[in-house]
Amino acid sequence: MKQLMLTLGIVNTYDKIKVLDAHYRAIARAAPICHAFGFHLALYDFPFKMTAEELVAFVMDKTTIGESGSYLRILYEKNHLSVSDLPKKGFPSHFGEIVITTSKPDPKKQVMPVRIAEEALRNHSFLFLVGLGHKGLPKELLERGKYHLDITSKGLSLETCTAIGAIPAHLSGLMENLETKK
Repeated sequence: MKQLMLTLGIVNTYDKIKVLDAHYRAIARAAPICHAFGFHLALYDFPFKMTAEELVAFVMDKTTIGESGSYLRILYEKNHLSVSDLPKKGFPSHFGEIVITTSKPDPKKQVMPVRIAEEALRNHSFLFLVGLGHKGLPKELLERGKYHLDITSKGLSLETCTAIGAIPAHLSGLMENLETKK
């Protein structure tokens, strides 16, 4: 039986060449959230020309957020950290279904958080894509996702790091709630 994999995928839409504080601060903020709620962390199109191991050391050197990056190291050591360019075609299948996180979901692709939680409890894996930057996710990615998820279910636009916290926390809470009702 395949193993459930919930992955928070952060897509850099800031500068693709120059490393900004926003890059490593978002990574440092995402790592403890992913660790706390059992998510993997995938980073796409970040301007780091280094291995995942070098990135962990870099983030640990640059910030005190997330216990100075120690949660990022834990994700790396558990093989729960992926760093790559944005795939031109499809994402690796082990990530599962692509879920676009947006406050303006396409009605044809919109999915409620509880449905994702129910599917995850049935061992379905998901990759939740979040845009890092004021532009949000690129338009071509919106079309590639099977599902569009508004984690607020109210059309509220969340700042990136708020969304990074809300998505795993809300889905994990829903999953725990559904499990206790069984």
